Amino acid sequence: MTPPFGSAPPSAAATTLAAAWGTAATASGLSGLLTGAGARLRMPRPGDSRWRSVGKAALGPLRKQAGEERGTPWPQPLVSHYARYFRDGNRTAYEGLVGARQQRLTRAVAMVLMSDDGGGPVAGPGTEAAAWLDEVIDGAYLLCEQSSWSWAAHDDVFSRSGEVVPDRNRPYLDLGAGEVAAQLAWLDHVLGEQLDSRAPGLRRRIREEALQRVVEPFLQRMDWHWLGLDGDVHNWNPWIHSNLIAAALFLVDDPETQAQTISRCIEGLDRFLASLPEDGAVDEGFAYWWNGAGLALRGLALLEEATGGQLDANLPVVRELVAYPHRMHIGGNWFLNVADGPAQAAAALPWDMLQGWAERLGDLDAARHAAAMGASRIDAAAGLGRVLHALLRREERAEETRPAPPLTSSTFLPSVQIMMAREAAGSARGLLLAAKGGHNGEHHNHRDVGSVVVAVDGVPLLVDAGQPTYTAKTFGPDRYAIRAMQSSWHSVPAPFGLEQGTGRKFAAEVLREPSADDPKLELALGAAYGLRPDQWIRSSSLDREARKAVIADRWDLPVPPDNATADVDITYLAAGTISIGPGTVTIRPAGIPGEGGSRGLALRWDPSAVVVLVDEWPLDCPLLAGVWGEKLTRLRFRLPATQESRAAGAFTLTAEVAP
Repeated sequence: MTPPFGSAPPSAAATTLAAAWGTAATASGLSGLLTGAGARLRMPRPGDSRWRSVGKAALGPLRKQAGEERGTPWPQPLVSHYARYFRDGNRTAYEGLVGARQQRLTRAVAMVLMSDDGGGPVAGPGTEAAAWLDEVIDGAYLLCEQSSWSWAAHDDVFSRSGEVVPDRNRPYLDLGAGEVAAQLAWLDHVLGEQLDSRAPGLRRRIREEALQRVVEPFLQRMDWHWLGLDGDVHNWNPWIHSNLIAAALFLVDDPETQAQTISRCIEGLDRFLASLPEDGAVDEGFAYWWNGAGLALRGLALLEEATGGQLDANLPVVRELVAYPHRMHIGGNWFLNVADGPAQAAAALPWDMLQGWAERLGDLDAARHAAAMGASRIDAAAGLGRVLHALLRREERAEETRPAPPLTSSTFLPSVQIMMAREAAGSARGLLLAAKGGHNGEHHNHRDVGSVVVAVDGVPLLVDAGQPTYTAKTFGPDRYAIRAMQSSWHSVPAPFGLEQGTGRKFAAEVLREPSADDPKLELALGAAYGLRPDQWIRSSSLDREARKAVIADRWDLPVPPDNATADVDITYLAAGTISIGPGTVTIRPAGIPGEGGSRGLALRWDPSAVVVLVDEWPLDCPLLAGVWGEKLTRLRFRLPATQESRAAGAFTLTAEVAP
């Protein structure tokens, strides 16, 4: 069982993949291990009774949408869509069409496998399986004809040449290219014989494209930033390496090239695991855990299965990674979000994969949490490999009763300085307080050092806005012109009206760590604003007996810099509807999608010498509006300076459940 307060093993870095696997992880060692790998995988082929036993309810909207789109024109990404990123920063015009094309192909593959007459390696003429197989063939060939598998936002063609069309002679290996390669790999694995029968030559073309666009660039170049050779290891590393493992297993026929590719992938995944802290936290937060650590687990599981268990990744850091999602659980579908992450879990996360790892490692809390969350719908956006595994896993566990999630009472992850504490373990009812320190050089960073989140009955009401729709601005020099990234729109102080700085040196210092019985985190925040650390102190605590959360700030500031005001603001960002009275604000969840019935949050303070300013933020971004509704509200508690040269003071905000 996972320790409830996030305790880490003595040394997660003491065991690496290289140390655990030795020569078996080298290209020479893998050559023997990978012989017959395809036959060892537990993915059934067409005609297997396990496909036809998958309940029609499990397919749900996937089956309906597949039927509606078959026979209609395929999504057609054009060069004008690709060029838009370089012209006006829009990345969704192209990525949306590419994604729609791949999702349609994923749905078609699932329909072939689960067709009532898809009972063998060859689909007979005029059968339902044959019709769906034609849909698969068309989609796969369109991907082969697509000039680029990378996303425009990642391609270096413009920075190298000033051109806005893909360079077929210099393919860029990014997240998008890895996703296409893995999709075609899983397609080939489950439908290879049928493709040979109905479209001879297609599998050869798929292999040629995968080699030229993905495998060869991977083996020939060592300057890919996502390799992490410069020490900056982020979520691209496991995302791409896990997809490359699938591509190498299923699409590379030459044993030497296959072994070399997978050996390099193991080196890359080892580099990612070695970069993680002992407590298993990821600085990108819960949402990006799935597209980083979660994908590392997927790649490791595939390696283990392909080698008949010879490559076993039961490492200390893996055990801590498995525990991370449930430690960030607020309640229902809500999770603590930091950086570029939404506060609600996506609809099609591979909880089945996480449950399998947790059960195998003996983490009962993580397994219980994954089982509780695991009824998410099957969504083609999750990728073909995930969809196929989720369909089979759901059928295997169809008779299981969904347990209640563990809802751990307290967690502290020192590597990211995150505390979470709730009133009572096992129940979302009542208050939950989360507080974050960290620094402003984190991956996908928002200026959120010192921020707090407060939830009532599992619904956050003092919130972190999270991820808006990505554009060219998101990862460019103007990133912090985006409101959602600014400290002035997080629940943090604003001494002299200052914004926090960007970079690792703009950080919190932990003055007092919380304990399971006394969840109180005290941070020195001054350095986040370019001040001396101890010039701003914030403590965040949950008093379970009094049923109150208390955020207490105290400061002793120098002369205001030239770019500052004389006032001190303390900002809180609220979701829901707001009502204000003397010394009190009540926040109710009305207006938050699907959350109209739960109780609210009462904020209280000493109103003397405090001015409360209210700013509404209408949400015109679909991603933000989908989580929070029509608006968010910023509460600014302004404390005017009492002297010309310096400001010293204190402010305490108390949060209680409002009936």
